[in-house]
Amino acid sequence: MSDKIFHANRIGPTITPDRTRVLLRPFYPSRRDIIERIVNNVLSLSDSEAEKLFSQILGEFEDRHEHMKKFLNKQFTVIQRLLLLDNELPILRKFLIGSYFTHEYSPEAAALFNPSIVAHPDQTNLPEGSFRFILSLRATGEGHISSITFRTGTINANNRITLIPVVSFVSEPDPVPNSLYEKSIFARKLEEAGLHNHFCSRVMNRLTDTFVLDELRHALEEERKNSHSIDLLADRAGQGILMLAESNFEVNFDPDSRLSQRIIFPSVPSQSNGIEDARFVKFQENRKGEITYYATYTAYDGKSILPQLMETKDFLHFKFITLNGPAAQNKGMALFPRKINGQYVMLSRQDDENILIMFSDNIHFWKSPSVLARPSKAWEFMKIGTCGSPIETEAGWIVLTHGVGPMRKYCLSAILLDLNDPTMIIGRLNDPLLQPNETEREGYVPNVVYTCGALLQEGTLIIPYAMSDYSSSFASVLVKDLLEAMK
Repeated sequence: MSDKIFHANRIGPTITPDRTRVLLRPFYPSRRDIIERIVNNVLSLSDSEAEKLFSQILGEFEDRHEHMKKFLNKQFTVIQRLLLLDNELPILRKFLIGSYFTHEYSPEAAALFNPSIVAHPDQTNLPEGSFRFILSLRATGEGHISSITFRTGTINANNRITLIPVVSFVSEPDPVPNSLYEKSIFARKLEEAGLHNHFCSRVMNRLTDTFVLDELRHALEEERKNSHSIDLLADRAGQGILMLAESNFEVNFDPDSRLSQRIIFPSVPSQSNGIEDARFVKFQENRKGEITYYATYTAYDGKSILPQLMETKDFLHFKFITLNGPAAQNKGMALFPRKINGQYVMLSRQDDENILIMFSDNIHFWKSPSVLARPSKAWEFMKIGTCGSPIETEAGWIVLTHGVGPMRKYCLSAILLDLNDPTMIIGRLNDPLLQPNETEREGYVPNVVYTCGALLQEGTLIIPYAMSDYSSSFASVLVKDLLEAMK
């Protein structure tokens, strides 16, 4: 390793939270009787009062949302089913009732940080030497709930970054109804989760090789009917089966939406308090060049954190997949961009201290991690972890790392792994590659620089990074200089 102190170059621009971009979200009182009172009050308004009130609502909110009336009608449908309301109500009354059970949520109100970056699927119509990218960011709003938002931009031949202006509207995807589950994989996930009793086996025996959620619900219902008694263990197993199914789901965005308009907001119980730190990677499925974009992320329900997986080919259709096995725990999982010796490879930090590495023949299941790197420098004595998926070069796999040192200061650095045997470290920086300077140390969590993934472009490593868990920017480093510094 070289004694020369080596640092990345800050190249900007800075991305700050935009509080003006707001989502429409459901808003419900705590009790049914309150809902009934609100609905009765709305229905008691005269036609002129209702028209005047709804006109005011539209004047104040409609230009902030692309499909406001559609959302209000959806909220009315929820209340209608709860209270068995007459579906023949005038449409204005439906919209008005829906508005009382709707609120605006600003996903970026608190922070926009922990970015990852991948090559855009579309590289057409660009100047020579330019490159188009997709940036994902962790947006945090009211209640410290985190979601995933996107930006797009280009890098020119001189490594100048231009961000495409964002769309003022934000929109969520629609769930895919009756997406298919593979019985063999689902049964293995049940077993890994400790749900392998006789009740579970009987439920699974009622299902075909592939099934949909409604069929699973029907199988559960039938098995409960046919069982002479349902003990507490079986009841918990039934709840666990449904929770597992609901945590493996698919969504679609409107194909006419712009990428910066799309937001992935928590939608199932395991994510209820946040989808955190997505680490996207452009994964090469085979030698034919088939590409899938995967992202490992942390699902947080307010009590437990679980590493999970997201899959897409076009950033329109997304699959959410539970990761199972004894190694699917804690944070910081990062997938290599291709198989090595026929196996998937993942970096992780199950022990909250070291970087670990593990191998699997199935991307859903992970076990038997082994320690790859331990804290060794003063600025990382507390712990070290990964900063996104490894970057492949002819010299080896570049792994960006973060280290936590005195005063909980976070710095970025790098290690180099052998190309054919990534359990071997063949290079390591002696010093931080990037650490918070005076303009970056103030924020929601002070004294932190952090990234969830970098991009190699024409011999330069482009590193988007977060500044003190508030905003994000970019740095770059020449790969040949980084490799020289790690010798």
